[in-house]
Amino acid sequence: MTSALLIAVPAAPLLGALLIRAAVRTPVWADRLNIFSASVTAAVALAASALGVVQSGHGLGGSWYLLDRGGASFLAVIAAIGWLSAVVSPTYLAGSGRSFFTARRAREWYYTGFHLFWAALLALALVKNLGVAWLLVEATTGASALLVAFSGSTNALEAGWKYLVLTTFGLAVALLGILILFVGLSPHGGTLATLDWQSLAAHSAHLSDRTAVVSLILILVGLAAKIGLAPVHNWLPDAHSEAPPPVSALLSAALLPTVMLIAWRVALTLGATVSHHLARDLMLAFGLASLAIAVPFLWRRMAWKRLLAYSSLEHMGILALGVGFATPLAAIGVIVHVAGHGLAKSLAFYTALPLARHDPDSARRAPRGLSRQSPATAAAVGISLGALAGLPPSPLFFSELLILLGGVTAHETALVTIAAVLLALGFLGLAHALIETLAGDSHGRRWAVGRTVRLASRLTVAIALGLLALSAGAYLLVASHAGVAIMRGIA
Repeated sequence: MTSALLIAVPAAPLLGALLIRAAVRTPVWADRLNIFSASVTAAVALAASALGVVQSGHGLGGSWYLLDRGGASFLAVIAAIGWLSAVVSPTYLAGSGRSFFTARRAREWYYTGFHLFWAALLALALVKNLGVAWLLVEATTGASALLVAFSGSTNALEAGWKYLVLTTFGLAVALLGILILFVGLSPHGGTLATLDWQSLAAHSAHLSDRTAVVSLILILVGLAAKIGLAPVHNWLPDAHSEAPPPVSALLSAALLPTVMLIAWRVALTLGATVSHHLARDLMLAFGLASLAIAVPFLWRRMAWKRLLAYSSLEHMGILALGVGFATPLAAIGVIVHVAGHGLAKSLAFYTALPLARHDPDSARRAPRGLSRQSPATAAAVGISLGALAGLPPSPLFFSELLILLGGVTAHETALVTIAAVLLALGFLGLAHALIETLAGDSHGRRWAVGRTVRLASRLTVAIALGLLALSAGAYLLVASHAGVAIMRGIA
């Protein structure tokens, strides 16, 4: 029964993509099939996630899947963000104008690519094998690159090509590391099962130190390119800026953290056997570099989606620090941060819809004076950007605090001090952007309360409630000492 439920998780969006390709005749039917498929997928994925959360110890394992508490949390985030993006997509398509595809086929191709992308992400949270995980990460690249270039503009095509080339190059580096690891472990298996997480944890101690170090560095550096960690983040600002807002939300709130989950598993399994805490040091270096590079951009005035892209760089850096500290408190912080960032960042990207409709120049410059032009849109911007800045009672405030406390318990006081200063600078940058966006000088007219504004208003209410629930959940997780169970399951 469990295997059937978990097979249904990636199968549901795959079937949805096939159904849309086979049965779509009009835009209305494409939208309806999209919503139906997304609702079924989200329901199945959330049921599977609930099953994983109630498990104890190392969770549920099968011939192809691993469902532990950490993975179940990531699965729930992917399901929620995917469903929200699917619901928002018809509104985007209704006003998208030109596309890389013909007008008659645009919706069909968009929904097909969207559901294939979502299916790969859902499977990635469940897979128990490093080699298969690499294949799924590569699969997300193919589907999402087409979506990044969907508008067909010169900038979008350039961003899609840049995303495809740079992330594929990074994954090629990771593949080399996996092949070296596989050859080194071949006396203890020699089959694909050799790369199962449990097998890696059991047999990686038999690797020579040189093999373990080289493979670990190549795998983590390669995955860092896909996560968008500095200094291998060059594709991220362009791709997030040019992709359709629902796709940008899925990229930032689901794809980047899900690949981080794979890096986390590698760091806890293979990294445990390498001397001198190499895995921890690599993740901490990526985390600090990402924060240091993101902060100056957060202080600059820039287009809305580009600002959110650099915010993603900052938050992936925070997650890398949590993984690197490798303590129970930091593990709880990572889980809460993934969920809080997912909700806040998706709302921020969805806000780009009314901005594009009523203020097209926001694609090239920072918006200003939204509180006078559209109070509903201003509320969405205020809640999303305030949450991303870590303004209490945002769950990101609590998650960042937990990650820093996890660093203190790991005796990394100097790194925690540097990270705290960078986080404070990032907060000031986003706070300034928030004030200018809401209360800056504006000469525009008051916006009509149309479809995009109403959608933003409804999403704001729902996501704000979700963020408050997560803030309460952070306290409950700490009180329940769930960090130990999360780390045991991840490894």
